[in-house]
Amino acid sequence: MTNNPLQVTNVSKYFGDVQAVNDVSLSVAKGEMFGLIGHNGAGKSTLFKLMLGLIPVTSGEIRIHDAVVGGRDFRQMRRRIGYLPESFVTYDNLTGLEVLRLFADLKQVPRNTCAAILERVGLADAATRRVRGYSKGMRQRLGFAQVLLGNPDLIFLDEPTNGLDPEGIHEFYRILRDVQSQGATIIITSHILAEIQGRVDSLVILSSGKIAAQGTLTQLRANMVLPSVIEVALRAGQEPRMRVVLDDFAGLEWQLDDGCARISCPAASKVSVLARIMAVSDAVLDIVVHEPSLEDLFLGYGGRHVQTH
Repeated sequence: MTNNPLQVTNVSKYFGDVQAVNDVSLSVAKGEMFGLIGHNGAGKSTLFKLMLGLIPVTSGEIRIHDAVVGGRDFRQMRRRIGYLPESFVTYDNLTGLEVLRLFADLKQVPRNTCAAILERVGLADAATRRVRGYSKGMRQRLGFAQVLLGNPDLIFLDEPTNGLDPEGIHEFYRILRDVQSQGATIIITSHILAEIQGRVDSLVILSSGKIAAQGTLTQLRANMVLPSVIEVALRAGQEPRMRVVLDDFAGLEWQLDDGCARISCPAASKVSVLARIMAVSDAVLDIVVHEPSLEDLFLGYGGRHVQTH
């Protein structure tokens, strides 16, 4: 037995001569929010389908709660899983409540839990409206509602905030953190990197079906050795003093223009650079430090075609 609810070991998947997933191994710890990112065609959706048992692996093994995906014990295990596909499609002629009751029956969950879940995702007022009149964001909320049925302890979310406005995205992640605090493990894909940057506990970057990098954001930053950027707003007439300070650092990349210094420095030099700047703090109006973003890491590890906002 393992404490990791999801374990992927040397998994590959071919579609004819095309290798969509190439020898992928990863594990997700209990209670973790795990990010799976990559450009279009990187293999994210295929890997999701493999982990859910929707398509078989060509080679390798996937275990969920120590049950082999596709094995004889997996059918019972699937009841502990919640899944939201990238595009949630359902019966337009049913009301939201009827749709959720249908999924409750399929999951063998009591129907009397449906109304409370719709209220939780912000659809209480639309519960008796037919789904054909729902906006894209409302449909996505309904899809999230069916994920929550039965309190699953392993949740797969494929581009879950499609169609949600900023307020809806904020509320979605609030609910997700609440679910996580109750012990659920969450695997989430997104191509909007800025959205998940501060929310996932660890992540994998997929590129052409392979794992290009995996770890926490801090670990990936350390491995990539990307520079930090320090922006210093100066008081009027203080550019010459700051120029002297910056000239003292050999190999430091910086620009000084219109009362603002922009300094690019290795993480190991950041503290000493800030200390030197603060030695002339009377010349400084403000300091902002920019650490490498998830977008920077993604591009550094060979990603492409991503959205950052």
